[in-house]
Amino acid sequence: MPELMDGETTEVKGSAKDPYILKNTGGVYSCTCPAWRNQSVAIESRTCKHLRQYLGEEFEKQRLGGEIPARSGRAPGSSTTRKQQAMDGAEGTAEDASTPGLLLAHSWDGTHDLTGWWMSEKLDGVRAYWDGSKFISRQGNVYHAPDWFIENLPSDVHLDGELWLDRKGFQRAVSIVRRQDKNNDWKDITFVVFDAPLLEDPFEARMAFIQTTLDEIGSKYALAHQHVRCNSIDHLREELRRVEAIGGEGLMLRQPSSKYEVGRSFTLLKVKTFHDAEATVIEILPGTGKHKGRMGALQVELADGTRFSVGTGFADAQRENPPELGSTITFRYQELSDRGVPRFPSFVRVRTDADQLPSAKLSAAAPGVKVASGNDTRDETERAERSSEARGALHSDPEFNNKTSSLNEGSWREFQFVEGTSSKFWKISCSGNEVIVCFGKIGTQGQAKPKSFSTPAEAKAHMEKLIAEKTGKGYLEVFN
Repeated sequence: MPELMDGETTEVKGSAKDPYILKNTGGVYSCTCPAWRNQSVAIESRTCKHLRQYLGEEFEKQRLGGEIPARSGRAPGSSTTRKQQAMDGAEGTAEDASTPGLLLAHSWDGTHDLTGWWMSEKLDGVRAYWDGSKFISRQGNVYHAPDWFIENLPSDVHLDGELWLDRKGFQRAVSIVRRQDKNNDWKDITFVVFDAPLLEDPFEARMAFIQTTLDEIGSKYALAHQHVRCNSIDHLREELRRVEAIGGEGLMLRQPSSKYEVGRSFTLLKVKTFHDAEATVIEILPGTGKHKGRMGALQVELADGTRFSVGTGFADAQRENPPELGSTITFRYQELSDRGVPRFPSFVRVRTDADQLPSAKLSAAAPGVKVASGNDTRDETERAERSSEARGALHSDPEFNNKTSSLNEGSWREFQFVEGTSSKFWKISCSGNEVIVCFGKIGTQGQAKPKSFSTPAEAKAHMEKLIAEKTGKGYLEVFN
């Protein structure tokens, strides 16, 4: 067995362009490979395959107290999409695969400027995590790829990507990768890599590492996903039109220099086509928080009677001097809900060239979908909150209300749900061991509810859990 004296280093060949460095510093052995650097244990308890190969399995067992720790999976991601459920419901056995902690996207609200972000095509494939020996699904199940498909993939690097066949080829891709017979149809599949989860480097460095690694291994079935800088919102929309024209699903936008996070993050946004339409202003809803004393949202009505609120896309000057009642506005929306109500509506401009609304139907309405109107669009969340208020569960102590009103506005994170006649806000603040939640209809003071915890860490974890639940229900964070 080779030995490393105190302070001595040696080079070993890995999958990266440059060799990895093994070192002994006062009896603590280290390696520069990602597998060693990104472990969540003390440095004296870490090992990797390069150390084991160089020093020997028995030496490493003795150094680590008798057992070599298995690499643990990261925390599971959040809720699955309908597409993911379709894949995971028919997969093979887990084969002791850990559930990978994946970075998940939020939807772009159509208003925030994404200039400088990295754009890539949103692939209509099967999300797959390469752990160095096999592909794992979002639910921790194994995709049984043939040996010839994975033979050149790096064994010491974790990769996040998509098993992709072609645009509009999702269903066939699923039918291929979920089988357990390692079939030859895998020759039509490509592993498109868009991140390296265990690296702590900024996004740009991770993509450069992926490109270099895949160039070196020369795999026929793996390639790095291509990204381009977004120059402007017009550039984004032009690229979106181009991708959709060739059958693509949409775009993914990645924040510059962002780290890989487990769970849903606003550093990754998915973008699909937004449609423009017109509506009549029927009510001006007052704002809360930083918009207190000025407009918070517009209650509008379509030509067919559908009513909903538009709460984003306004400049400060427009909130100070909102459109007049009865005026016609152009708004932008991403899609229609199952009830036919525009989702993610965003203000564009006041129409000065139209005396009345056009009677044309909204774009992207699904066949057979009935457009909702009146109070039919009030959702279960609003009913549950009102029921909670009726039971006296919400805080009404004047001293507590004074406390919440004196909090620094910057300490709150605010979210809004605007759909149909539902126009609600929900905001949360974590101060020390206490979490405070406020919610209600946009334009009202709302209600507040506190909860105390043993430690600040527990309070913060509870806040993040509540935020994940709200965003999962369609609430969007308000930044402006």
